[in-house]
Amino acid sequence: MIKYKIAFMCIIGIIIIAVLFQSFVSKSTNETEQQKYSVVRNYKEFEIRFYPTATIATINSDAKNYKELSGSGFRKLANYIFGGNEASKNISMTAPVHMVIDDSLSTMSFVMPSDYTLETLPRPNDPTLSIKNSEEEYVAALRFGGFASDKDINTYREKLRSLLKENGITAYGNYRYYGYNPPYQISNRRNEIVVAVKWEKGN
Repeated sequence: MIKYKIAFMCIIGIIIIAVLFQSFVSKSTNETEQQKYSVVRNYKEFEIRFYPTATIATINSDAKNYKELSGSGFRKLANYIFGGNEASKNISMTAPVHMVIDDSLSTMSFVMPSDYTLETLPRPNDPTLSIKNSEEEYVAALRFGGFASDKDINTYREKLRSLLKENGITAYGNYRYYGYNPPYQISNRRNEIVVAVKWEKGN
């Protein structure tokens, strides 16, 4: 009987630790700097946003799916912000991580913290990693939860494509996946499918 009580208390202890850890992770994620944007119009299932220019670090990849790109791409970009640069300087992580998954060329990008500019960022040691300023743009964004998979990304991409067509909104360029959470965060996960759209001010 004592063994059962000890086992029960151990299980309760593990659950409490897990809950506290996830609470800490969620708090840390909420405190992570996020790429700035403004919502210009809300629709029932998606929204139109305006993104000003931002400084981003990008790698190109021949990965054909989410798992391949998120693994190899993340390692290269993480190496850059964790000291793999000419100044051996640590750069804070931001959210979201940008991904374009395409049969011809895939990309993964980290948005740099807003207190850096193209001129003040240290150069990466990896010559395959590029630093540039993005163009300001209007985008449509569709949000979903849970752990993203290729199936989810494809499903919500087609859903957003259909919603834009229904509302007479013209999209252009690649559909992108935005991921906001570390892989060890279980609850309150945020994922988005995003695509640039033609949008006139005052719409």
